[in-house]
Amino acid sequence: MPAMINYGSEMIRINLAKNQLEYSTNQGRTWTLRYNGSSAGTFSTLMDGGTELLAQTDKGLYYSTNSGRTWTLRRR
Repeated sequence: MPAMINYGSEMIRINLAKNQLEYSTNQGRTWTLRYNGSSAGTFSTLMDGGTELLAQTDKGLYYSTNSGRTWTLRRR
């Protein structure tokens, strides 16, 4: 299951050690924090849903329409 994906002009990854999302705009040379929260649960998988970013967590399937800055529950 992908813990890192290409999404638009960015690479987005799950930092498993910190349970946060990070992004890179320079092919992974440097990473910047995008999301650090616990309301969505522990991230396990990222998916490109076209107009939205999808994430499977231990609390269910979440989606984001702003590249992972905020998350909404789609299905438990």
